Amino acid sequence: MTAITLIEDAATLNSQLASLDLAGRLSLVAGLGGRAVFTTSLGIEDQVITAEIGNHRLPIEVATLQTGRLFPETLALIDETESQYDIKIVRYEPEQADIDAYAEKYGLNGFYESVEARHACCGVRKLKPLARVLSGASIWITGLRRGQSANRADTPFAEFDPERNLIKINPLADWDIDVIRAYVANNSVPVNPLHARGYPSIGCEPCTRAIKPGEPERAGRWWWENDEKRECGLHVHEEGAAATQ
Repeated sequence: MTAITLIEDAATLNSQLASLDLAGRLSLVAGLGGRAVFTTSLGIEDQVITAEIGNHRLPIEVATLQTGRLFPETLALIDETESQYDIKIVRYEPEQADIDAYAEKYGLNGFYESVEARHACCGVRKLKPLARVLSGASIWITGLRRGQSANRADTPFAEFDPERNLIKINPLADWDIDVIRAYVANNSVPVNPLHARGYPSIGCEPCTRAIKPGEPERAGRWWWENDEKRECGLHVHEEGAAATQ
């Protein structure tokens, strides 16, 4: 498909998804045809999506980026989630050669020293594996929510991803954290115990801290950087890229 067609398709989907509940949104996307992939970080919102996929046996692949620096609690949750929902979460790991090259240039924990080094680490451990995850996919499903940060406040239900030439679906875009927590409690969804210890957003262990009262949900990510729009690059388009809002 051309970029123009995908942009138009995303705009149509964005309108259709707005009126559906979560099960309806995921079922609609699963029925579009082509390869649909959900990438989970095992965070609380992602666990809600995984629960819906597993409970409704939807033909959506579930994958995670096993960066090599995840919390032990996150790794344990992968196994627990697979068991509870009888699904396979495919692990995608960084290439050892890339990790070695990064360490040689910046040092293993060089990401603390500069934004450039941090972006390079995310590139090796997240972006390159993500490219393998999404190779051949036509639909990418994420757990992005508008309430996660100011940078995500305008997250649509569907948008065209120009860098990967696919449609990106954010089925929880309009869910706030209280609705997420209620779903988890009412449906016995397994969640990362770190959430109860002040970690609303959980990434790699060296790059995540608990947040302080009143801080945004993602304030604990790359906390040593001053840029309020800091991201790892998974969900950032180049400036000016087309998207459906």
